[in-house]
Amino acid sequence: MAGAGLRAAARRWLLCGGHGGPRAASSSPSCPGCGPPGPGAHCPSTPRSAPADSADLSAHLWARYQDMRRLVHDLLPPEVCSLLNPAAIYANNEISLSDVEVYGFDYDYTLAQYADALHPEIFNAARDILIEHYKYPEGIRKYDYDPSFAIRGLHYDIQKSLLMKIDAFHYVQLGTAYRGLQPVPDDEVIDLYGGTQHIPLYQMSGFYGKGPSIKQFMDIFSLPEMALLSCVVDYFLGHGLEFDQVHLYKDVTDAIRDVHVKGLMYQWIEQDMEKYILRGDETFAVLSRLVAHGKQLFLITNSPFSFVDKGMRHMVGPDWRQLFDVVIVQADKPNFFTDRRKPFRKLDEKGSLHWDRITRLEKGKIYRQGNLFDFLRLTEWRGPRVLYFGDHLYSDLADLMLRHGWRTGAIIPELEREIRIINTEQYMHSLTWQQALTGLLERMQTYQDAESRQVLATWMKERQELRCITKALFNAQFGSIFRTFHNPTYFSRRLVRFSDLYMASLSCLLNYRVDFTFYPRRTPLQHEAPLWMDQLCTGCMKTPFLGDMAHIR
Repeated sequence: MAGAGLRAAARRWLLCGGHGGPRAASSSPSCPGCGPPGPGAHCPSTPRSAPADSADLSAHLWARYQDMRRLVHDLLPPEVCSLLNPAAIYANNEISLSDVEVYGFDYDYTLAQYADALHPEIFNAARDILIEHYKYPEGIRKYDYDPSFAIRGLHYDIQKSLLMKIDAFHYVQLGTAYRGLQPVPDDEVIDLYGGTQHIPLYQMSGFYGKGPSIKQFMDIFSLPEMALLSCVVDYFLGHGLEFDQVHLYKDVTDAIRDVHVKGLMYQWIEQDMEKYILRGDETFAVLSRLVAHGKQLFLITNSPFSFVDKGMRHMVGPDWRQLFDVVIVQADKPNFFTDRRKPFRKLDEKGSLHWDRITRLEKGKIYRQGNLFDFLRLTEWRGPRVLYFGDHLYSDLADLMLRHGWRTGAIIPELEREIRIINTEQYMHSLTWQQALTGLLERMQTYQDAESRQVLATWMKERQELRCITKALFNAQFGSIFRTFHNPTYFSRRLVRFSDLYMASLSCLLNYRVDFTFYPRRTPLQHEAPLWMDQLCTGCMKTPFLGDMAHIR
């Protein structure tokens, strides 16, 4: 069993001094992966001595390498894969659903999940708008949408025409910067930012990731936008045409906006809901279940009523509004959450606006615009008894969590695919060996003779190759939306900050009772982690024993 392999690894760690009182420091590194002589844990079951001769040192390092290889192989039996459930809900914060009385929902990519077939339609329509209305070169029409090019959460430097992936510490992940469809060499990226990988996002981008100099693409609709932006830049660069980066960015953004504003996307979906809307029956099951357990429901969406009404009739039925206590359309999020000035207006069945003043929000009625402050006053739905679901971390969730104390759930459709990749044997072995090799590099770096440095350089090269292989499993250009090589991405940082829960789709709620309590895993901080992956693999403690640290003040 997988658990047996992990328990065996844990026993090896314990043999190396993982429990009990302080032990005397070994005169030599004796545990696979242990460093040079000095204070720290040692493994009496596998005594080895570090030779003094340079050539022997090289052989000593490679012996440790082979020991590690065997240990990693033993640690990961085939059953250890497929441990994660793509249909699970993952918690950033402890939350009990028994405390939640009111459930709120966005519409697009929350209640209604769309098929990927929608993206090439958006790409093609916006591309044609650029050519026909903005008079861009006809040659751009040769580009087709490539679903494998971009991922959500990337940043775009408008002045440099640079699409890139940034980690939680504002550093560009080298190897993930593209101008047009071509990668930009790491040295050039560093030169562009004054000799560093660090991007001062606080100077270049606002809270909602919208500039003025850098834009973050946070919603799923942005995938065709990134693809079109890259294709247009690629065409101009490939044909030696001069262009203003700011104008090009604005034109592409406006063309994408026109697809939405002119209702083209709504028309495609309405004409073939079976093709474009996914999991409609599961959405109905979620809503019905919540109502059956006495929960109150509301909908706040930026989409127009006619579009939402057709989609909800397809998924839920003609009486869908009876499930919701409040329905708000064309809400203009995120301004809905911050701007007090816009009042609610009532819509009739035909979409005509009423002029009467809104003093209460009635079940079965439709309201347009408004603001959260009036919403809170009229409903008295406040604080942690409200749980709101949306797909956009900024527009849907950020203000609700930070300013109003609602509980929030992020819908991340990409999660399902990423978990399936994580569950593969290739990923598990690649990542585990990468972590083990990193542990070896850290412990063996004190060997600084010429032969040892050559060995360490070989290991460093292998580590980099492993990182690239792991990255390419998710996306050849940009990797996972959740991680850079080792740090969380900037997208992940925002996900953790703005959501209590996250899941691949709303249907994941069907796998849990309505009084279920979600407990986040206690992820060790660096200073409190006795069992990181590399320590487990190397079979030794990274931290010196407390007795050996008594001299440190």
